[in-house]
Amino acid sequence: MAVTGYRGPAPGTGRDPLLSAHVSHTGDGNAATGGFVNTGYIGALTMQQRGPQEPADWPHQVGVIPPAARSFLHRAEADRLRARVDGGGTAVLTQLLTGMGGVGKTQLAADYARTAWDDAGEMGGLDVLVWVTASARSPIVTGYAQAGVELCRADPNDPERAARTFLAWLAPKAGAKPCRWLIVLDDVIDPADLHDLWPPASPHGRTLVTTRRRDAALDPDGRHTITIGLFTKDEALTYLTTSLTGRDEPTDELTALAEDLGHLPLALAQATAYLIDTGESVAAYRRLLADRTTTLGAIAPGALPDNQVLPLDAAWSLSIDRADTLRPAGLARPMLQLAAMLDPNGIPHTVLTSEPVLTYLTAHRTRAGEGPVGEQAPVSARDAVHALRALHRLSLIDHTPDTAHQAVRVHQLIQRATRDALTPHQHDQLARTAADALVAAWPDIERDTELAQTLRANTTALTGHAEDAMYPSDGVHGVLIYAGYSLGHAGQVAAAIEYFHRMADVAHGRLGPDHPVTLTIRGELFRFRGEAGDAAGAVTAFAELLEDVVRVLGDDHAYTLATRHHLARSRGETGDAAGAVTAFAELLKDVVRVLGDDHAYTLATRHNLARFRGEMGDTAGAATAHAELLEHKVRVLGPDHPDTLTARGELARVRGQAGDRAGAAAAFADLLEDMVRVLGPDHPVTLSTRGNVLHFRSEAGDAAGAAAAYAELLEDMVRVLGPDHPDTLTTRHNLAYWRGEAGDAAGAAAAYAEVLADRVRVLGDDHPSTLTTRGNIAYWRGEAGDAAGAAAAFAELLTDRVRVQGDDHPDTLDTRRYVARWRGRAGDAAGAVTAYAELLKHIVPVLGDDHLDTLTTRGNLAYWLAEAGDAAGAAAAFAELLTHRVRVQGDDDPKTLTTRHNLAHCRGRAGDAAGAAAAFAELLSDRVRVQGDDHPDTLDTWRYVAYWRGRAGDAAGAAAAYAEMLKHIVSGAGR
Repeated sequence: MAVTGYRGPAPGTGRDPLLSAHVSHTGDGNAATGGFVNTGYIGALTMQQRGPQEPADWPHQVGVIPPAARSFLHRAEADRLRARVDGGGTAVLTQLLTGMGGVGKTQLAADYARTAWDDAGEMGGLDVLVWVTASARSPIVTGYAQAGVELCRADPNDPERAARTFLAWLAPKAGAKPCRWLIVLDDVIDPADLHDLWPPASPHGRTLVTTRRRDAALDPDGRHTITIGLFTKDEALTYLTTSLTGRDEPTDELTALAEDLGHLPLALAQATAYLIDTGESVAAYRRLLADRTTTLGAIAPGALPDNQVLPLDAAWSLSIDRADTLRPAGLARPMLQLAAMLDPNGIPHTVLTSEPVLTYLTAHRTRAGEGPVGEQAPVSARDAVHALRALHRLSLIDHTPDTAHQAVRVHQLIQRATRDALTPHQHDQLARTAADALVAAWPDIERDTELAQTLRANTTALTGHAEDAMYPSDGVHGVLIYAGYSLGHAGQVAAAIEYFHRMADVAHGRLGPDHPVTLTIRGELFRFRGEAGDAAGAVTAFAELLEDVVRVLGDDHAYTLATRHHLARSRGETGDAAGAVTAFAELLKDVVRVLGDDHAYTLATRHNLARFRGEMGDTAGAATAHAELLEHKVRVLGPDHPDTLTARGELARVRGQAGDRAGAAAAFADLLEDMVRVLGPDHPVTLSTRGNVLHFRSEAGDAAGAAAAYAELLEDMVRVLGPDHPDTLTTRHNLAYWRGEAGDAAGAAAAYAEVLADRVRVLGDDHPSTLTTRGNIAYWRGEAGDAAGAAAAFAELLTDRVRVQGDDHPDTLDTRRYVARWRGRAGDAAGAVTAYAELLKHIVPVLGDDHLDTLTTRGNLAYWLAEAGDAAGAAAAFAELLTHRVRVQGDDDPKTLTTRHNLAHCRGRAGDAAGAAAAFAELLSDRVRVQGDDHPDTLDTWRYVAYWRGRAGDAAGAAAAYAEMLKHIVSGAGR
């Protein structure tokens, strides 16, 4: 006789067997709880089977509620669950507790079940409680069948029928005694397992389901979902403090440990068990956790706490296996492996659907068996999204496509467990694929600052997990360079400096000091130092780098030429425009010889040569050079190339600087139309061009209109670039300026103060733009009436300008000029004299004796000498200035004539009234010849002739001069 098994309750149901079997004559053996034992050939088999049993009395429990975890923590979710269930009245009450593995869903369900079982209140008290481990259909049927046998005389020999009997028994029946029941289905893995097994609707019944799944099939109308998340910071700290009672662990270490473990209840429970078992300190455990060579399995406790079945590193393995079976099969695991290399707080959709990711998924789809695998169809972006949905359904990730920049979030410990399971080869291959995906998703132009920040965060996370893979023997992965550029282009120059400084150190150690990549990274570091305002430091650094580059790469290597370009530009940024022009002129010869006339480096060199010629004061030469360069770019690149459009903008700007503001505004307006057509209305360069149009139009005098136009531009800047982008801050800066020009000096100062706070936060205290904003605050403070405060603020700014930019930087010289001006306007003539004298000392070596700014400074010094009471000294200073004016600007230039006017006046104030009268009479002749009889300056000179003749005692001469002046005034008024 053959015996293959027996129909009855499955093992592990917690009930005594409903039948037993005894085998004799071949050796004795007993089988119970559904098992069967065979000790040899069966000669005889006797089986006894019990029939249906009498229903158990109420209240009755079927199944075992898991015991409360050690240091079980009451959570807000428990209150939400109880409020939902107990406040439901007669509604159909099915609750779904969903969440990733390890968040404590089972413990919350068990806490609710125990509370409901023990509750003697009006809403509480259960007649029947059934706890079912619902990880597959078989244990669900077995649990229901056991309840059917115990409660409603179901046939123990037919579990499927017994289960249906129990479900039918739960349904309310007219005239029958109401039964208050609670069914807990713990750990539902596949929604299909519950097909035809959902408890019925009943005004007296409640169903509670725990699951990692988030399938729509689990949540139709009438079922309520409560998502169980991580511990809050306070809950995690309370749990750790309670669990480690008696240990003197610093609160900051406990808080940090909770952060390290991502506030995951399962991780915290196993960590405290490990700490109690080993006696190690929290700090030591955190060091182990931070060590990338330590796996999660290595820091699991010897015995798992709270009846846990799986250690932390295996807690999600079943979910991963299950997700990998969902369509498209075999993609969930490699997708999770890729996500494990990136930022847990958010991965953009474009990264995980990029071409490198699709290629990787195609090649690494998980095999579904041991048989041969044919050629796989390429994975599509749609397949990749479906793989993400599969992971989301199993609560392994949070996938929210509506937040595209942070569409995928993964708990850091799921990431850690996933990485721990990788071989070194898999790890590095995944890291390089993730890096390729970030590069593929990185836009050429960062219009979206939020996306750029997310990409940088993902690069940081990837580098933290796999820095070795980012530095292959032949160089560095491009994503690291992208991230550094992105920081600088976003205006975070200080952060870019710190970033490239670290990269330079790493490259030096890994690749060596003379590797071309190391030299390139050093160049980027020095470039951003210059952009941060340390132009002098950049000059020194680039000069040292150039020596190394020439030694390693040679004179004519492209990077040697690029380094010379950066060095020349940095010289210009220090204020040495002449030195920059000389350097660029020399560089241009070599660039043309090595790379040719049409190379991008050649065009860039021509551009900067023209730029610094303009900054030397040769605006006409600069305009000619920019015009020639524009023709060259049109020929080489075409009229619509972005570089060609930029060249048109430079030419328009130089026209404006040369005094043709109307022409500049018109040129920028024409350029704007082409920018919109080629680049689009929201391109950053298009927005910048709008700003240039406004700048030169506003100079025409419509300050109120300018303020309104800048306000409109600002809205678009914020929308496109974000509130912290440097161009957005510049637009706010310009808006504040035109508010002041429109007459609202106090409002301008307040607006500048707000810009300053943001520039300090985004750019840092010492960034040139931050210093410029401080200067504008000081200026409008003076315009609002506080001249002394303005002078003090400019003096304070001057100290920082000298420290950051050097004594001779143009911005430093400008600040000295404002210190002097506002001291004078505050009534401190002597202080103004001192400041102008100091400015002259610095400006002559930089600009030379004949620069117009030098001549203006001499004139201001002479003026304030007179105001300070030193008329003779002022006369001597004006006499010296006159010599320079005549030589540089000519006898008849209006500035020369004004200097003669001031010299004559000071001679009179020094006591030589007759000499003053004679000088003014001589000046009058030239005014009439150059400017005409009726020019305001000519009439003013008549007035001074009359005044000083009178002061010299020549009353008749004074009267004659006043009469002549009156004649011209009346004649002019008549006309």
